[in-house]
Amino acid sequence: MERTLTFEDFEVGEVMESPSYTVTLEEALAFAKQYDPQYFHIDPEEAKTGPYGRLILSGWHTAAISMRLKAQTRLVNVKGGLLGLGLDKLRWPRASFPGDTFRVVITITGKRSSQSKPSHGIVNYSMRTMNQNGELAMEAETAVWMPRRG
Repeated sequence: MERTLTFEDFEVGEVMESPSYTVTLEEALAFAKQYDPQYFHIDPEEAKTGPYGRLILSGWHTAAISMRLKAQTRLVNVKGGLLGLGLDKLRWPRASFPGDTFRVVITITGKRSSQSKPSHGIVNYSMRTMNQNGELAMEAETAVWMPRRG
């Protein structure tokens, strides 16, 4: 795949939407056992006594899935790759569960030239991860550094 998009190819207010992805129980358990081994993520029986009465996804798993989905938008076609500059905000307003189907909606919220490297620009965007019911599962605000044309 040829990566040809640059700073100039994105406009403030532009919205991109990813395809959807359904997380399986097996995947949720494997991720949590490796990276977030709390009882309500790894033990379906004990999770019944937890805050949601059943197994919930790790928020970090939701974040990883969101990254995968973001990489299926046109942002993946940025020349030189999409270089993240960090997160300004990350939150999970509701629990997510094995079997949920996610999609990501990205909105370009700002852009400016890089002061340290004028050959590049900084694009800010919000990323909203929605579940199958259209409910907000995760939201993040971030910025990426990308080359300018020429």
